[in-house]
Amino acid sequence: MSGQAHLSHDHVAGGCGHDHAAPGHDHSHGIADNPRYRWILWIALLANAAMFAIEIVAGLAAHSVSLQADALDFLGDAANYAVSLFVLGLALRWRARASLLKALSMGLFAAWVLGRTGINLVQGTLPEATTMGIVGTMALFANLAVAALLFRFREGDSNMRSVWLCTRNDALGNIAVLAAAGGVLGLSAGWPDLIVAAGMATLAAVASVQIGRLALRELRVPA
Repeated sequence: MSGQAHLSHDHVAGGCGHDHAAPGHDHSHGIADNPRYRWILWIALLANAAMFAIEIVAGLAAHSVSLQADALDFLGDAANYAVSLFVLGLALRWRARASLLKALSMGLFAAWVLGRTGINLVQGTLPEATTMGIVGTMALFANLAVAALLFRFREGDSNMRSVWLCTRNDALGNIAVLAAAGGVLGLSAGWPDLIVAAGMATLAAVASVQIGRLALRELRVPA
């Protein structure tokens, strides 16, 4: 077997999606020096922090666990962007450690959402569909804007890929929230909200495992 690093492929059905990792190579220093990338990360950080504040208030007011799940996702993403800005330009090992932190936060998010989903299921809570629809639409546009900005920087190490893939799939989660709002409105039932929340939690759990595995492979690369 040659000393060259071999390209590995991870195909994940959800969460932070589909990843191609070449842990023996470090391609991101050029991008790390790109001021446009840093500027985009700052925009993404501020947008996600603002949407977290809006969605958590709206989700609690509307008794929507899918909105609360999406709000926590925005909070996790804001923290992830902050970590990415901190480690940008550092050695691969430090960026891999940041990715492990992201994976842990996503796993905790998944556990919290599943717990809230169970509580709402037992209580038979009926969310407020109009609020879900309005706030879900705002969240979708916010994520689409950030994803468009990050598109050209979607390749790189686990840290950079996690930023792009999670943002892209957050937009898909927003579409699911809108579908849940339509289901709640049309059926006068809370189960569409619960199904979407459970699905978002599952995607976060899968993504947590995928990013964590890639980061651990990068940590095993000799310094």
